[in-house]
Parts: sequence; structure tokens; C-alpha cells
Amino acid sequence: MRVGVLGGGQLGRMLALAGYQLGVEFRFFDPHSGAPVGQIGQLVAANYDDEAALERFLTDIDVVTYEFESIPLSVVEFAAERVRVYPPIRALATAQDRLLEKRLFEALGIPTPEFASVDALEDLENAVKRMGFPVVLKTRRLGYDGKGQAVVRTASEIEPAWKALGKTGLIVEQFIPFEHELSVIGVRGLEGREVFYPVVQNVHREGILRRSTAPAPNATPEMSALAIDNCRKLMTELDYVGVLALELFAVDGRLVANEIAPRVHNSGHWTIEGSETSQFENHLRAILGLPLGTTALRGQTVMLNIIGHIPAREAVLAVEGAHLHLYGKAPTEKRKVGHVTLVGTHPEAMEWCTRELERIVTGNAG
Repeated sequence: MRVGVLGGGQLGRMLALAGYQLGVEFRFFDPHSGAPVGQIGQLVAANYDDEAALERFLTDIDVVTYEFESIPLSVVEFAAERVRVYPPIRALATAQDRLLEKRLFEALGIPTPEFASVDALEDLENAVKRMGFPVVLKTRRLGYDGKGQAVVRTASEIEPAWKALGKTGLIVEQFIPFEHELSVIGVRGLEGREVFYPVVQNVHREGILRRSTAPAPNATPEMSALAIDNCRKLMTELDYVGVLALELFAVDGRLVANEIAPRVHNSGHWTIEGSETSQFENHLRAILGLPLGTTALRGQTVMLNIIGHIPAREAVLAVEGAHLHLYGKAPTEKRKVGHVTLVGTHPEAMEWCTRELERIVTGNAG
């Protein structure tokens, strides 16, 4: 079995590491010859509009997947004309456009922030009058890790934010004063079988995920069940195959949907050590028509992203229960270059070890 992966970042790298143990072969396509997957697999490095290179990439491939949702839709459609592609194109097209995403939530009865399309300054002004301050103005496309968005708190900030984000192709959303950020990851196979990982609690700073805790300490059983039900609705509607992540806000015991990711997800990296079957292995099982693996926990798990620098390996590995993952990327400001997973069964020890690892990975150890 040979899987073609569009994109060559750390998610593709971790897919391959999970797949090699199953005897799966990989080929990657990425515009950058220095993409991290090139260290562990065959990489076709060419621009996305290079159809000859895409044809080489697709030769003898059994199924194509993608490791991030900013792949040009035309490229995925080109691949789908020649080989099976999962997750389905509709899921990718929806996730690439925040307006389509919000409309899907609305159509399925999944609570989401009040929103409006913005293609002119008047659209934004009218929406603010209806929603009240603050609001969040976002680009409909290509926003990630806090990029492509701005919180608008006063009338004087409306026009500058509108100009800064490009004036058109925007969406404005009601600001949600959430108590916790949650995510749920589901997997759906070719025949419709589904499995779900425990709901995860996330902490972001500067729009970048810093920490995920599984299971979510502040999610009630009712909230967890609702999160999984919402994820199931989305996968059923999209006739989904593969891993799907749904990000949510917890507000006064309610859940409000933020966005979906039609791929393996940063808030699921903990599953490599913290679950019986990782999200990466289960994604491959799903798209290849293999039986899905159990998502049972191995213990309480915390995942910490490593951002902007490489911490001392010996310091990380000296913490009991810590597992270090480096992505083969040169560190630059705000760049995710790795993560650490901590798995344990004793709450007090987990709390101490988590604090220690946070000091190390943020560069504040000493």
C-alpha cells in the first residue's frame, strides 16, 4: 500500500512514522525541497501548479490524503480525478472557507457564534450594530495560529481592522467570552464506522496552541457527549473518511463550535503515547479501509508544543513520563518545532512534571 500525502510538514512526518510500522509506503508533495518529510520519505518538491510533477507524485499511489487544509483545492481535484482522495473534497472546501464552515454548523443545528459575511465596510458596521462589541474580524481563507484575524473592541478600530485584513472576503463573528477551549477528534472509516478520542482541553497564547490535556479536566460527561455528537453529525453530513477535529468553546455549560480541521490535528498529538491507537495510525487505517483501532486512554496525558527554540534534550528526557518529538525544523519565532507528551497516572506527580516541562519548553528553566 502506498499513500500520497499533499504537504510536507510535521503532520505528514508523523503520519509516515505511524504508517511505516503497518508496512505502508509514502510519497509526499510539497513546494519546499527542505520540507521535514524529506528526512524520512520520498519527496516530490515542486509548485502546486506543476502538473507534470503532480503526475509523477501520483504514479502507483493507492490513496491520497493531505496534512493541512491550505492545499489549493484545484490540486486536490486534480488528484481525485486519478486516485481516491480522503478526506472528501467537500470537507476540505468547507474548512478552507470560514463562512461555509459556519453555515454548515448552522445547518446541522450546532451552536456557533453569530456571524456575518463582510465584503464592504458597511457590512462590518451593520454587523457590529447588531452584535455589539467586541467582535472578531477574520479572513475567510488562509488564517491559522492567530493569523488573519483581529478583535475589534471600539468604533475607532472598525475601519483599521477592515483595511488591515484586506477589505473583502472577510467574516465577522460575535466575540465569545469562553471559559475553556475544547476539541474532539473523531475518525470515520470507509464503511462508516466511527471512533472518538476523549475530549481535550486546550490552552492557546497569541493564537498558537500551547498545551492540550486529555481527558479535558473541566468537561462534564454531558459536555463530552455533546461534543462527540456534534463531531458525528459533521462526519455523517460530509460522508467523511479519516480524522476530523472539531474545536469548541465552553461557555456556561454550553458548547459553541469554532472551527473544523479535516486532517490530523495538533490537539491530537498526545494520542501517540496517550492512546492505544494514535490519531495518525487511525487516519491511515480509515483511508486504507483497515479496521479502526481503539482510542482507549493509557493514562492522563498532557501535550506541550515546543515553539521557537529547541530545548535541551537531556532536560526534557529527565522528566519521568516525558516523550520528546522534534520535527526536523529550524527554529524561528513562533514556529512549532516539536512537542512533548507527558503520560502518567498520579495527579500530583503529573501536576509537578507538567510545571517542570513547561519551564523547559518555554525556555524558562533554570
